[in-house]
Amino acid sequence: MASIKMVPEAEATGKVKDVYEDIKSRLGIGFVPNLYKVMASKPDYLEANWNKVKAVMIEPGKLDRLTKEIIAVAVSAVNGCEY
Repeated sequence: MASIKMVPEAEATGKVKDVYEDIKSRLGIGFVPNLYKVMASKPDYLEANWNKVKAVMIEPGKLDRLTKEIIAVAVSAVNGCEY
């Protein structure tokens, strides 16, 4: 049983709705991953974490986005992450 309530897209308002839209747009997907739906119960936390992800993973840098994502998947696999 989940101990943290997710905020479904249909129930998102205000800052949460804005961040959800930005997530879908920037990631190029038609849904909000559950990770962000859990954070949405604290809108400021959701926004801060999404801004961090954008800065590290999406904004241009020395590595392209695909390389960053491959590294993230490799690190998760090495750490035994099941998510």
